[in-house]
Amino acid sequence: ALQVRPQERRCLPAPAAAAAEKAPAFVAPGSAAMATTQKAYLQCVRATLDAALCIRNFGSQTVERHNKPEVEVKDSKELSLKPIKIARTAQERVLIETSVNSVRFSIALKKADHLEHILASQFTRFLMQRAEHFIILRRKAVDDYDISFLITNKHLERMWKHKLIDFVIQFMEDVDREISAMKISVNARSRAVATELMKALA
Repeated sequence: ALQVRPQERRCLPAPAAAAAEKAPAFVAPGSAAMATTQKAYLQCVRATLDAALCIRNFGSQTVERHNKPEVEVKDSKELSLKPIKIARTAQERVLIETSVNSVRFSIALKKADHLEHILASQFTRFLMQRAEHFIILRRKAVDDYDISFLITNKHLERMWKHKLIDFVIQFMEDVDREISAMKISVNARSRAVATELMKALA
């Protein structure tokens, strides 16, 4: 079920908090309620990310003529807000870290078993090795998360804010779908190999 940490719930905008409250306490895998909780989860992430992306150009307070993402360098604590963690399950969660001129968005993917853990690790590693093609993708994820994005004021000056949010939400939907498809493919190949092996031994 969708979970928002109690101490961080007050940081959420009204639409995000409402989406978190409406999620059922338990849902069976593959049920219609599962799709409902995913929709509520994504709506909560979308609303929170929309509120977090109120950033602007801001130079460094410690180094003259430098302009670095404060969420990364953390030179001035007063320029960073408290991180917001939104969790659908213990494993499936996101972390949104906001500062005056940048936002870091980290995703922990659903990993129900060892196979999904391997597939998620290899898939995200493949993407991060090609981070330059995604512009906002980091080459290294935040600890305890599978993949991270870094959005700065320069990105918002060149791209539409709502399009960036749409891309992140679509990525979250697609990556789960891709990992599920790969798992089905691996299981099908494993069954085919096991069948042929048993035929050879018979």
